[in-house]
Amino acid sequence: MPAALEPCPLFIDGEWITSTATVTEPVYNPSDGSQISATPICRAGEVSDAVHAAANAFPDWSETPPVDRARLMFRFAELLEKHFEELSQLVTREHGKTLNESRGSVRRGIEVVEFACGAPSLLMGESLENISRDIDCDSIRQPVGVSVAITPFNFPIMVPLWTLPIALVCGNTFVLKPSEKVPLSAIRMVELLQEAGLPKGVLNLVHGGREAVDTLLTHPYVRTVSFVGSTPIAQHVYETATRAGKRVQSAGGAKNFMLVMPDADMDSTLDAVLGSAYGCAGERCMAGSALVCIGDSGKRFLPVLSDASTKLRVGATDRDPDAQMGPLVTPQHLERVCNAIEHGLSQGADLLVDGRDVKVEAAPQGFYLGPTVLDRVTPKMDILRDEVFGPVLAVTHTNDLDAAIQQCNDSGYGNAAVIFTSSGGAARKFKHSANAGMVGINVGVPAPMAFFPFSGWNNSFFGDLHVQGHEGVSFFTRQKVTISRWAEETHRF
Repeated sequence: MPAALEPCPLFIDGEWITSTATVTEPVYNPSDGSQISATPICRAGEVSDAVHAAANAFPDWSETPPVDRARLMFRFAELLEKHFEELSQLVTREHGKTLNESRGSVRRGIEVVEFACGAPSLLMGESLENISRDIDCDSIRQPVGVSVAITPFNFPIMVPLWTLPIALVCGNTFVLKPSEKVPLSAIRMVELLQEAGLPKGVLNLVHGGREAVDTLLTHPYVRTVSFVGSTPIAQHVYETATRAGKRVQSAGGAKNFMLVMPDADMDSTLDAVLGSAYGCAGERCMAGSALVCIGDSGKRFLPVLSDASTKLRVGATDRDPDAQMGPLVTPQHLERVCNAIEHGLSQGADLLVDGRDVKVEAAPQGFYLGPTVLDRVTPKMDILRDEVFGPVLAVTHTNDLDAAIQQCNDSGYGNAAVIFTSSGGAARKFKHSANAGMVGINVGVPAPMAFFPFSGWNNSFFGDLHVQGHEGVSFFTRQKVTISRWAEETHRF
């Protein structure tokens, strides 16, 4: 008899409730292919209830002193640390990351909570006396209102924590809609925030698909929208929400290029490329999915890359501590990535490493695809132009650095760009010329820490202010400037 499905409740106005939705989406343990829960696809009414609860809680929460809001984050951070291993295992179970990858993602989320604990300093305004004779000016930051986050499947805890802590300490109330593929991590995270002393209605959690999303994007009480996902949906979110008068930060997909110069240290480059291309099974917007071999670097690098790729241990991450790469998140996504490989071959790419035949004997029903390398890819091939979101590395070749940079810049995306070199001149030129918001020099995944913005460009981001850091604080506040003049008074004692 199959195990009972785990509940997938909503959290509205301080209460855990069961959705009335009749349509659900399966939640899998991708390591063995079993269904572990069912996400309710909420209708507009339940989503609107969550927004109303957040709106009702806003007046009191916005007047709560920043130091008290920060203390909530201190308690939340303590609970996240206390339950760190539990949360990491939960991410692995419903997403498929290796346990170490899950630990790393939870740690990055906690770092944003730690950053938010500095709210009293982050929210300080500015002032200047005597901007003109006897006239003073000051600016203060005030919260915006109800904030919404619509988050993806690939980082079930980290990405919600990109926005939620900063929005709350800035005095906003919040509605979170996690991916219907991975709702359980978000539910547990909200439980911990409730345990930390979260006031009623300040944070609400809903589930759903397009109807839920569009309700959030157009609801008159919503003031800000944060989104992370694919570029077509990111553009839809941005256009729909801004048309409805919302402030929006909408992060899309990526095609991140990694350039290998002939003078690169091949040992450290190999480790970095493997981690970037195949970490999290390639299911991340910072994955290096395109490799440009410059000059004769490919002759030395591709043989060792191919050999190392075939030796990566693909396994059931929920039970195999030695697994170096886990499954993809759903059978539908596995099929999509395999189709992209086949399409690349039909357009003329050479298959160096084929991960489609990988077998995991301990879990034959899991959604597995091994590391895959396609060589002799050209800029006209879809495999070099489209985001695959899987463990597939497309390799191309150029004669010089200028041509490689041009190929990188022609992608249309702009999340990350990476170079491996021993030349300071080449590194400086690449840093200046790469048309991407996050650049790595001998770093395979240049994802910034919590106090820097996650700075995607071009079709990788729609909006002005990014998540994380001081840009995140600016996004979740609005400035009020006051100019004062007081007539001089004669005091009699």
